[in-house]
Amino acid sequence: MAVAVFGGGCFWCTEAVFKRLRGVNQVLPGYCGGHIENPSYTQVKEKTTGHIEVIKIDFNPEEISYATLLEVFFNTHDPTTLDRQGYDEGPQYASAIFYQNQEQAQLAHQAIAEQQENFTAPIVTKILPAATFWTAEEYHHDFFDRNPEQGYCSLVISQKVAKFMQKYADKLK
Repeated sequence: MAVAVFGGGCFWCTEAVFKRLRGVNQVLPGYCGGHIENPSYTQVKEKTTGHIEVIKIDFNPEEISYATLLEVFFNTHDPTTLDRQGYDEGPQYASAIFYQNQEQAQLAHQAIAEQQENFTAPIVTKILPAATFWTAEEYHHDFFDRNPEQGYCSLVISQKVAKFMQKYADKLK
């Protein structure tokens, strides 16, 4: 098993996407990169803790590569908007990759160079060293699947997941 940690805006969205990939065993929403221990969602939303909403992906590299995870990451959020994804704005919504080793760091830099041609604006994704991952509160886990009728889920996440599933049909569980 291996671990990837990505921040691509709201963790409800990113969790809903990555948990559907073959080779991904678990996706947990949480927080990384800040300066306080065990932050709460309320604290992170205040934009003063330095934490980014992230997902921790436990995956089998024999079934899905880190490079493929990076490809999905760059194709399921906007890596060109600084501290923002759609209407979600603030440092907690930064596009970020917390690499777990030097190979992941190298692959992240390589992915940005390759993906840049697909965007008209510069990619602003932060490539950061591994940091303590703080698991989000239980009510955030599987939020989209448990709350499909909730406004944000039905209007935003459902469209993102549908688009993802169409593009990556060959990689789904």
